[in-house]
Amino acid sequence: MSATWDFSGKTVWVTGAGQGIGYHTALAFHAAGAQVIGFDQRFHDQSYPFTCHQMNVADPAQVKEVCQAVLAAHPRIDVLVNGAGILRVGSTEELSFEDWQACLTVNAGGAFNLFQQTLPVFRAQRAGAIVTVASNAAHAPRLGMSAYGASKAALRSLCLTVGLEMAPYGVRCNIVSPGSTDTEMQRSLWHTPEGEQQMIQGYPDQFKLGIPLGKIAQPQEIAANILFLASDLASHVILQDIVVDGGATLGA
Repeated sequence: MSATWDFSGKTVWVTGAGQGIGYHTALAFHAAGAQVIGFDQRFHDQSYPFTCHQMNVADPAQVKEVCQAVLAAHPRIDVLVNGAGILRVGSTEELSFEDWQACLTVNAGGAFNLFQQTLPVFRAQRAGAIVTVASNAAHAPRLGMSAYGASKAALRSLCLTVGLEMAPYGVRCNIVSPGSTDTEMQRSLWHTPEGEQQMIQGYPDQFKLGIPLGKIAQPQEIAANILFLASDLASHVILQDIVVDGGATLGA
């Protein structure tokens, strides 16, 4: 990754950096020379090559406290990646209100809370890039994913609106919408050894197409798209939503 991208001298914030796509995105930016500041509710017992701050993105008071402390020490943000997210599954009538609320509060509300603390900084700088990780579930309905899909659709709309607000200040806002990716969140949906292959083949009874490319994405592949959108190679790209799902939504 470092041979392709150069973020030397750049400060990059990544939420959800403890694991999954957020973790691999933070690693990729670090390898590309950036000063990476990662945020998550918990970090596992391992050595992270970037700065870590524990923070619940769904708690606006905590987000304000942590962000303001980080900004006091490092007042510039070149890139913000909204990577934090949770998954709750279940049919709409069986889903608890708590799970419904949690999806909205973390997946959409978390980005909102980060925006409130960082947009004034970006606006004052008149430069920067914001990349938000949504989901292809915001593009196509999925049985059992009413809460998750709705929260990601809300997140997508929020980010496009923020993109319009920030464009006059030279701040570029874009979205990456992954499909099935090899993360702990994805593996929680596989209840048999054949789960991955079944995901690739599709679930006709659930109106869910398979993956035409014939494989599950690796988190590094999602990270590559995030780095592209954050880089100078995408200097004229704003308000775009790149769906990285191997064709599972057929471009929807």
